[in-house]
Amino acid sequence: MSSPPAGAENGAGQWKATLVLGADLVKADIADALSDFWQWVAEPEPVAVSLIEVEEHVSWAVEAYYLEEPDKEVLRKALAPFFKEHGAAMPPIEVEQLPDLDWVARSLEGLTPIETQRFFIHGAHNRDIRPAGKYTLAVEAGLAFGTGHHPTTYGCLTTIEEIARRRPITNALDLGCGTGLLALALARLTRRKVLASDIDPVAVKVTKENAAANDLGPFIEAVTARGFAHGRITRKAPFDLIVANILARPLVSLARDMEQHLAPGGEIILSGILGAQENMVASAFRDQGLHLFRRQIIGDWVILHLKG
Repeated sequence: MSSPPAGAENGAGQWKATLVLGADLVKADIADALSDFWQWVAEPEPVAVSLIEVEEHVSWAVEAYYLEEPDKEVLRKALAPFFKEHGAAMPPIEVEQLPDLDWVARSLEGLTPIETQRFFIHGAHNRDIRPAGKYTLAVEAGLAFGTGHHPTTYGCLTTIEEIARRRPITNALDLGCGTGLLALALARLTRRKVLASDIDPVAVKVTKENAAANDLGPFIEAVTARGFAHGRITRKAPFDLIVANILARPLVSLARDMEQHLAPGGEIILSGILGAQENMVASAFRDQGLHLFRRQIIGDWVILHLKG
């Protein structure tokens, strides 16, 4: 799950590091675990990590994007513990400079509006076809993850709609906000302030810009934070709804913190989970006293709706 690299607009210089997993590590959950590990552990921290099936059922490529040329040896040392844990030899890492491209323009090619029961999400190029009777949100692709097109984001949107039909949402947190789409949806539905956070400062900047563009600036507060390590998150807690559309292993590592920042009877939406990872994630949250209320399957992805 990744967008075009942050900062790649208007032909900014980019570097890509690629590691191809062969038949011995071809399982999708292993490849996905490596992409998680690379995003959270490797130094320097990449601006985006992508997982691509190179040849069906034969090999996967994990690609990490950087604004400056990464050092191969530094990358090898950072990733070595992953391969040691899985008892496998590390494949070669290839580093290449990418050509100058307008990634924003490319990401908009063929990007159609997204429609749910209550929302119509579009880019500026579709502004003239907004339907009446729905909440509309303008969110551009290209600078951060989350336009509504990915099943993980779409599943979160529909779950938010279901909760809002059932009860008032009074204090929500969008953890790993990306473009801020889910925070914007929450603010539009509730007309209450929503806190959004992301480890990527570019995503936080994009969230604020999208909030202003949708006349929701006063309702969105966005902060740069890794997990719950920010004073503003602590002060705003407990939350009656936490939405976390990130990746499976970070979700597991945040299970305890999430429960501690949740109001009694509060609800959590977890996304970014492949089917093979569902049990691992559900078990981590069950250990914190949170039970599964509803699960949604969209393609290879699972969205978990939990209650405290």
